[in-house]
Amino acid sequence: MARILTGIQSTGVPHLGNILGAIIPAIEASDKPLNEAFLFIANFHSLTQIKNAEEMKFNSYAVAATWLAFGFDIEKNTLYRQSDVPQVAELTWYLNCFTPYPMLANAHSFKDKSDRLSDINAGLFVYPVLMAADILLYDANIVPVGKDQMQHLEMARDMAEKFNNTMGETLVIPEAQVNKETMYVPGTDGQKMSKSYGNYINIFLSEKELKDVINKKIITDATALEEPKNAEASVVYQLYKLIAPAAQSAEMKSKLEAGGYGWGHAKKDLYEMILSRFAKEREQFNTYMNDVAELDRKLLVGSEKASLVASKTLKRVREKLGY
Repeated sequence: MARILTGIQSTGVPHLGNILGAIIPAIEASDKPLNEAFLFIANFHSLTQIKNAEEMKFNSYAVAATWLAFGFDIEKNTLYRQSDVPQVAELTWYLNCFTPYPMLANAHSFKDKSDRLSDINAGLFVYPVLMAADILLYDANIVPVGKDQMQHLEMARDMAEKFNNTMGETLVIPEAQVNKETMYVPGTDGQKMSKSYGNYINIFLSEKELKDVINKKIITDATALEEPKNAEASVVYQLYKLIAPAAQSAEMKSKLEAGGYGWGHAKKDLYEMILSRFAKEREQFNTYMNDVAELDRKLLVGSEKASLVASKTLKRVREKLGY
């Protein structure tokens, strides 16, 4: 059985791009008989950015509620908060002592901000070490990564190999799983959907708020209602065809290209498709967010399972180090 590990930062409610590009594919992979998934909410990592306790709690619950609403199986797999397994901080220290300074200074997470050193905290500098500890603590075999995270996975492999070569075989060397066909989900402005760009769609908003985002934020051109429109070039259609059945997607394209069907009509259809496609998930998400005690209970089950694995790994590491 392959152990697949994925970490999700708790920096806000997962948006439509996260859901289509990462959450749904990861859940489908975790359901395969020979796979076991460890999914953690990376709230230690989030501390490099967020310094507000209520925001931190809300974000962690929102991430957990989203994965559960979309059907992540916590009986077969493991869902936990990073902060509920403090052994990761201990392993991070050990790995820090085997990680050369130049490696960290060359990390994208640091280099991209190195022209503003006053904005960089020590947590951000050793971010790759904590990420390595997240992976190595659980003997992960496979780590799905995007191209932007590939460097950090390579660093985790280097740290594990350095430890093993110095202290003896101890840590499992993880393999990257790069999905070259990761779904591209456009944001409301046509760029890739991202919290950083502020162009995302939160499918869990109230119906009125969701309608406002779709009507007011999705860009369209000035083509008149009666004129034919370039469906493939429009954000509205690009989003619609990602979530609608093929027949309905083809119908919207035909209407746009024929004319007499305006952007307002298309946005209304996109809004209604989001409500229809994600009706169950929206209801489940709100149920969980209104019962955080239940979320805590489910997360505790995961942290207990994760702690058992973590303790075994740390026992091996401590013995090699003479502790």
